[in-house]
Amino acid sequence: MAIKTSVALSPEQGLSRYLTEIRKFPMLEKEQEFMLAKRWQEHEDTEAAEQMVTSHLRLVAKIAMGYRGYGLPMAEVISEGNVGLMQAVKKFDPDKGFRLATYAMWWIRAAIQEYILRSWSLVKLGTTAAQKKLFFNLRRIKGEINALDTGDLNPEQVKHIAEQLNVPEKDVRSMNGRMSGSDASLNAPMGTEGDMEWQDWLADDEPGQAETFANRQEFDSRMELLQEAMADLSEREQHILQERRLTDEPKTLEELSEVYNVSRERIRQIEVRAFEKIQKAMKRMAKEQGLPVSS
Repeated sequence: MAIKTSVALSPEQGLSRYLTEIRKFPMLEKEQEFMLAKRWQEHEDTEAAEQMVTSHLRLVAKIAMGYRGYGLPMAEVISEGNVGLMQAVKKFDPDKGFRLATYAMWWIRAAIQEYILRSWSLVKLGTTAAQKKLFFNLRRIKGEINALDTGDLNPEQVKHIAEQLNVPEKDVRSMNGRMSGSDASLNAPMGTEGDMEWQDWLADDEPGQAETFANRQEFDSRMELLQEAMADLSEREQHILQERRLTDEPKTLEELSEVYNVSRERIRQIEVRAFEKIQKAMKRMAKEQGLPVSS
């Protein structure tokens, strides 16, 4: 059964009004969230699902605002994030022991990034994990070094970004050129007599429906593996991993050391151990389910 919600972005409503309206939905206490999730899981109670969705709409908006620099309508970015949220609610298992927000942010980001990669440019920007990482972090790092408005990057800036993202310098220059340039019109005339258009020379290298479906299935499976693996962590490990690696604004070791009254090195050790547990558990479960296992 699909999850639907009565709250939706629309041109008539406007973004400002929407952002005001979603603040009216109360945040859920842990016990309340658990009971609502069980009602959806066991009885497909759509009212319970909608309450979980609406209580997390402000999380979607917060994550979506981090993607304002890509020139896309923010209302559409938020709408795509809401789709990811609904998918997360649909698959959320409250018995795993952690909150919906921890699980949902993966789905929200994935939905938004997929939309941006699909819509931002008519030129395919690359599909490897490293290229996507470069695409979604280049603007942020350029902002940190005050290079957003400079167009071409100088050698020192290219080297700095390449080291930060662990990618080749040539990839940084190439991606920066693509993101700095404007898209050419697909209807631009070509040929000696202008009787052809640029789009006539473009090959369709997008994945077919079968490949897209297979990729989506694998993504869904890995999200479920992540949820299973997170459940094996202690509450402290979950929280530290969440705050260090699964948020838009990671907390520092110093900040978390004050929360738990331990040293920064101890926080780092817990983070590394928790991440290693997640990796091992996901690899083991992926192998059991016949999914590709990264080295």
